[in-house]
Amino acid sequence: MRSRTKWFMISAAGLVGMAAAAAPMVASAATQAPGKQFNVASFGAVADGVTNATPALDKAIAAASRAGGGEVTFPIGNLALKGTTHLQSNVTINVPAGTTLTASSGGYDAPESNPNSAFQDFGHSHFHDAVFFGNNVSNVKFTGAGTIDGGGHLITGNPKSGQADKIISITNCTNLTISGITLRRGGHFAALINGCTGVTSDHLVIRTASDRDGWNIINTSHATITNIDDQANDDALVFKSDWALGKRFTDQGHVTVTNAKLQAGCCNALMFGSETCSNFTDYNFNTITITGASKSGLGMVSMDGANISNVHYRNINVTNVASPIMQKIGTRKRCGDSPGVGHINNITYDNITIAGKSSPQFSPTIWGADASHHVSNETFTNVKINVPGGHGSMGTGLPSNDPKNYNPNSIGTRPAYGWFIHNADNITFTGGGVSFSKSDARPAVLVNSGSAIKFIGNFAFEKSGGSNDFVIQSVSGYCIQAAGTERVSATGSSQAC
Repeated sequence: MRSRTKWFMISAAGLVGMAAAAAPMVASAATQAPGKQFNVASFGAVADGVTNATPALDKAIAAASRAGGGEVTFPIGNLALKGTTHLQSNVTINVPAGTTLTASSGGYDAPESNPNSAFQDFGHSHFHDAVFFGNNVSNVKFTGAGTIDGGGHLITGNPKSGQADKIISITNCTNLTISGITLRRGGHFAALINGCTGVTSDHLVIRTASDRDGWNIINTSHATITNIDDQANDDALVFKSDWALGKRFTDQGHVTVTNAKLQAGCCNALMFGSETCSNFTDYNFNTITITGASKSGLGMVSMDGANISNVHYRNINVTNVASPIMQKIGTRKRCGDSPGVGHINNITYDNITIAGKSSPQFSPTIWGADASHHVSNETFTNVKINVPGGHGSMGTGLPSNDPKNYNPNSIGTRPAYGWFIHNADNITFTGGGVSFSKSDARPAVLVNSGSAIKFIGNFAFEKSGGSNDFVIQSVSGYCIQAAGTERVSATGSSQAC
């Protein structure tokens, strides 16, 4: 576990600097900060909201590329984009305040053929059908304080010929910046990136609550995201590793997200998965506010064989989510290289508060797949979760589980109002605790199958309406030192304190 004292001594600017130093850089300083400007008006664009500006934008990008790099600028007003704009290396798309680029309903590139499309859904498998598309590009930047708006014309399902389902779609990129701008009404995705390294984002605003996803970051390493404000319907900010590019990535991770505001409608706010082919390591989330999610607030699933490790959550406030903290190892195995079953280990949660008027509906959950694939080595320090409560008594047997489904509802009603833990080792809760708004007959905690599970440091709980507060089943070395006189039922278990 990392030192929390050292963490809080690092400023947000320091985090950005560290991530920038860690990210590989391939271009010279001259190409990264071009001085030449190319206004699309000089290439025929008119800010009347009617005239198709896409041909002029493509020409301006091509001219900047031929010049060795440059900044493409726009007149103030509304410019209509009626087709796919093709990104090129060393070009900055600077959309100034007062300018909106509005997408049309047709004219976009057709989705490309992808031999790997069976391993993820259509939107993840195709990239050309977008308002902005780039592949094998470096030093591309989106900057300014203006807006790129899908206009309600982008598709949330599978696009037909000429339709698009995403605003920004970039694959195999190096040194990408998306900062300052607002992305609205993105269709399936406001932004979808896959196979990128060296990503920077600051003060990005996403508004796709009437559509689907905010930002999907897939098979990507060395990313620093600060001050994002992301309101989506499906997943708001999500990290995935699918098989769309036909390979497993060996260096995915090294990501920092700081000062984020996230909200999801139907689905997940801050999420790992469900597509999880390549391993994830070294993620730091600090100072996050989550204000809604009909699935997970803080979700982490390994469904396709990935190992997820060294993930750290700090200073996070969560309200109005269906599932507060959801970890699950599943066995979907939807990748092209016949993956096995993954792991989740070395995860920390520090200073987390989760509550809501009628949420969360699902108890916080840690679920390992089987005896050989436990969740392991996790710490929860000052994690406070309040649930609605009000459930009657029920049995303490394992709930049902669909191992190929990542949704929190894939596991049946948990037999604990607070923490439900199955197949886990070396899990320590220090301080914090669980409470309910209305008396609940289930125990505060139920642990089934594991070792070295500890609730210490005056872990707080509210006494259930049932006969037990902690139910411990088949756990080697449990320790309960809670704030109160706990009622413990332990079967097939040994105490270690």
